[in-house]
Amino acid sequence: MLVQDRSTPKSPKSHIRALHSLHPHRFSAPKNLDFSTWFSENLYKIVTISLLVATVAALFFLRNVSDTAVLVSYETKAKSLEKIEFPQINWNSVTLVSDKSPYANFRSERWIIVSVSNYPTESLQKLVKIKGWQVLAIGNSKTPSDWSLKGVIFLSLEQQANLGFRVVDQLPYDSFVRKNVGYLFAIQHGAQKIFDADDRGDVIDNDLGKHFDVELTGEGARQEIIHQYSHENPNRTIVNPYIHFGQRSVWPRGLPLENVGDIGREEFYTEVFGGKQFIQQGISNGLPDVDSVFYFTRKPGLEAFDIRFDEHAPKVALPQGTMVPLNSFNTLFHSSAFWGLMLPVSVSTMSSDVLRGYWAQRLLWELGGYVVVYPPTVHRYDRIESYPFSEEKDLHVNVGRLLKFLVSWRSSKHRLFEKILELSYVMAEEGFWTEKDVKFTAAWLQDLLAVGYQQPRLMSLELDRPRASIGHGDRKEFIPQKLPSVHLGVEETGTVNNEIGNLIRWRKSFGNVVLIMYCSGPVERTALEWRLLYGRIFRTVVILSEQKNADLVVEEGQLDFIYKQLPNIFSRFTSAEGFLFLQDNTILNYWNLLQADMSKLWITNKVSKSWSTVSTSGNLDWFSKQADMVKKVVSMMPVHFQVSYKETISSDQQLLTVCSSDVFYIPQRFIADFTDLVNLVDNLEIHHKVAIPMFFLSMDSPQNYDPVLSGMIYEENPSSTNPTTSYSDKVPAVHPWNVYSEQEFIKLIRIMAAGDPLLLELV
Repeated sequence: MLVQDRSTPKSPKSHIRALHSLHPHRFSAPKNLDFSTWFSENLYKIVTISLLVATVAALFFLRNVSDTAVLVSYETKAKSLEKIEFPQINWNSVTLVSDKSPYANFRSERWIIVSVSNYPTESLQKLVKIKGWQVLAIGNSKTPSDWSLKGVIFLSLEQQANLGFRVVDQLPYDSFVRKNVGYLFAIQHGAQKIFDADDRGDVIDNDLGKHFDVELTGEGARQEIIHQYSHENPNRTIVNPYIHFGQRSVWPRGLPLENVGDIGREEFYTEVFGGKQFIQQGISNGLPDVDSVFYFTRKPGLEAFDIRFDEHAPKVALPQGTMVPLNSFNTLFHSSAFWGLMLPVSVSTMSSDVLRGYWAQRLLWELGGYVVVYPPTVHRYDRIESYPFSEEKDLHVNVGRLLKFLVSWRSSKHRLFEKILELSYVMAEEGFWTEKDVKFTAAWLQDLLAVGYQQPRLMSLELDRPRASIGHGDRKEFIPQKLPSVHLGVEETGTVNNEIGNLIRWRKSFGNVVLIMYCSGPVERTALEWRLLYGRIFRTVVILSEQKNADLVVEEGQLDFIYKQLPNIFSRFTSAEGFLFLQDNTILNYWNLLQADMSKLWITNKVSKSWSTVSTSGNLDWFSKQADMVKKVVSMMPVHFQVSYKETISSDQQLLTVCSSDVFYIPQRFIADFTDLVNLVDNLEIHHKVAIPMFFLSMDSPQNYDPVLSGMIYEENPSSTNPTTSYSDKVPAVHPWNVYSEQEFIKLIRIMAAGDPLLLELV
């Protein structure tokens, strides 16, 4: 990176000396002026300062007394300036763009489009030899100026700028998203099929038609029935297609990390008639499309990945309401989905094609179309290099929320392009991308019309129609192979099968339990790690912290009164089996919780260093004030709460029960009781460590609590470091254990692997 030369700043002393030499009389003795002379010479200053003071006073008065509406109106206008502007387009006024390129008279129905930053690779040279397909290479600022390959149309930055497309001015110079220009160029020159590819993969057997459904109509079309994922579970919005093709412990880039642990095979499939698979996603052998988390945590040293998928597994379609990650290097688009080729420009590099894929899948439903995933079509070579995690930040933070949003989104627009623009606008409002992509979408749609593209017709949305029940005769079974997972560093023998079996059992036990985690440490360094660790086991991980972080989906909460926020979280997961609260200074050995009764309360009432009784006799300190507030709440309790509480608490009113409340579990059947008790506290400032034991004692007798947490390691005086001697994989939990950085998280994962060996894949 070049850095511009900058002049070295002078020191303050040298600066003063310079001023003195330029103005020798500036620091001379002041003149002896009388008041009238001084007043006349400084009159303009006095007037200016007086006006300034008067103005500030007037504004202060208006703000706080009589005319606040003036300033409120000003603030409202200022906020309105921040609102995203919806593009206004006269679709009928868009005219065709004239083709001034050397290829004005060239036409081809089948195009392969790649982005090139280096000289032609061997893989690219092989792509050129595929019969019936025209290769188009799109250059960027990194591409050598003398780039050339016989049989390939190459568009340099200068040539792209002369094409007259609106999108060109909004594209970054050094990114693969310049392929947007290539898509438009191909459509302008007769494209009916576009294979979105890269220059590091070989098409298996050098024949795209052998793998994909290149023809959907006419003589060359395969009029066949296709396996389809079941729509029986309406809450499933995403699937990992690698499981279907034999690799259940590999996941594609763009799969939410909380879904990585879903490794069970499909119980049964349904079927769909072929012909509308307008977007076709191929699987890649060698180095499949995986995210940086997989790449950095699964790589066996410096050995290149060579992962193989089942080439005999049937292709599989996605029903409306269910999506799959799509990429930009092994995907075939038919003309009915050409509008969905748009790569967004305001998101991180390795997020662009995945967000495009989800956006396009949702809109594809409006046409009655669907995505089909195909057996291995390409072999990509691992160059033993990867991209940083930061390039995927928009994926790991937002994808789960994006999927839910897209499935629920509806539009009343009557033309496809109007729906596309509306969805892009709403996605910007929701923060999935920025206003830049709203403007880019408007330019893209106008460019599509300018190159002669015709909007496909809309169809009614199947999601809004009652779905037929899946009868026994409609169920089609396919049992995926379990191919060797050499990427785990070992062949998948019985040992690995046993470890995955454990993961399935844990997921089965806790897969409908919501983990609520309070982070006192720096969430920007640990939030994703905690989700990666516990998200494999629990239904979801809700993270709270002192400060909100919208990018990391961290909610704001004050630990001292965090119990007051729990009912709001409970209400968001009404179908959950229960809720487990955990502070980040306590490590949960979930494999030791299987024997616990999920219908009972769990808390550390049998851990003496965590649960204790404090005497408040003769004191007016903090404990006495807390005890008075507890007494007040108890007096207002309904009879069943009050009786339960007083049966356990001694009649001695000078005692206060305190619990560290670092970890506890509330089953669904006690959620209403817990919420009622929180409402009784109302505005009283009862501390979390006092309120939680009061609630538990009121909800049920301690003899009915499950004792699963009684064996945890609990130390009161935390060390500045985390000595490994204080950890044991044989107990349900360990306290304290602090994680403030990725390095400390890696250390934790390595020692927890004694109980869950698959964790070693994360480090």
